[in-house]
Amino acid sequence: MLPMSSASPSGGPRTFSGFTRLCKGLSVVLIGGYILLQIFPSAASYLTLIPARTIPFAWNLITAGYIEQSLPRAIISIIGLLFIGKLLEPIWGPKEFMKFILVVNFFTSTCVFVTAISLYYLKREEGYLYVQISGFQGVLLGFLVGIKQIMPDQEISLFSLLKIKAKWLPSLFVLASTAWSFFSLEAMSYLPTLIFGVYTSWIYLRYLQKKPETNLRGDPSDDFAFATFFPEFLRPIVGPIASIFHRLLCGRSQIADQDKGIREGGFPLPGSDPIEASRRRERGARALEQRLAAEKSPAKTSEGIVAEDIV
Repeated sequence: MLPMSSASPSGGPRTFSGFTRLCKGLSVVLIGGYILLQIFPSAASYLTLIPARTIPFAWNLITAGYIEQSLPRAIISIIGLLFIGKLLEPIWGPKEFMKFILVVNFFTSTCVFVTAISLYYLKREEGYLYVQISGFQGVLLGFLVGIKQIMPDQEISLFSLLKIKAKWLPSLFVLASTAWSFFSLEAMSYLPTLIFGVYTSWIYLRYLQKKPETNLRGDPSDDFAFATFFPEFLRPIVGPIASIFHRLLCGRSQIADQDKGIREGGFPLPGSDPIEASRRRERGARALEQRLAAEKSPAKTSEGIVAEDIV
């Protein structure tokens, strides 16, 4: 018989369990980066993204995403990584989950670098060149885009006060961060990281992510179009603009990729078939519902295990 101490009626132990080994390892990297800066503050000059120093120190395009300069941001990043990671990693698989983090982190840093250089040439203010930019927040927002893709209609409770559908989480956090940036210089410094984290993660999931069950890439479903990040009344404006870039950058390659996949015995692109897209959303919703149910009723789960053991 299993011991009853493995779960408690409060649900606390189960809530703080089930974290994946990969997420735990990345959490150690994040806290290690923060501790390193406290012991050796000069390391920030080599590990964070400083646009004026990026050309000789190009590795900071990679390292900056894993360096937290403040304890509150380090805690938020670790909590978000552990809790969202244990939802996404089992669905994507450890290899794809790690690939997503690496790709989104690198391209987010690259976009922030290009933006800082562009602003310097436009405004001629050296502050854009020497600001220290770092943090895991871009990838965290990318995780929310992944949740939007997998379970867009799943309702999630925020702070036990507000319920919102998962598909609005990325837009909501970007909007809140943009509003807060008007009152905080610190928020303004990492706002580009959040915005590009959302955009680059959408680009990756929309066009580049390889599906193990097919020979094709991406998710061209209408429910995951760029316009779905915006309210309904803005979509007639955003949709045509986004479709121009879609046709210029990815239209031909995606059609060729689809034809190639069919010739090689693959299947239509995930999402291009409404039935397959519906099944994908249902799988994601069931995964979240099962996890939430397990965390909310650990006592029932424990009783079921005990009863099974007795039988």
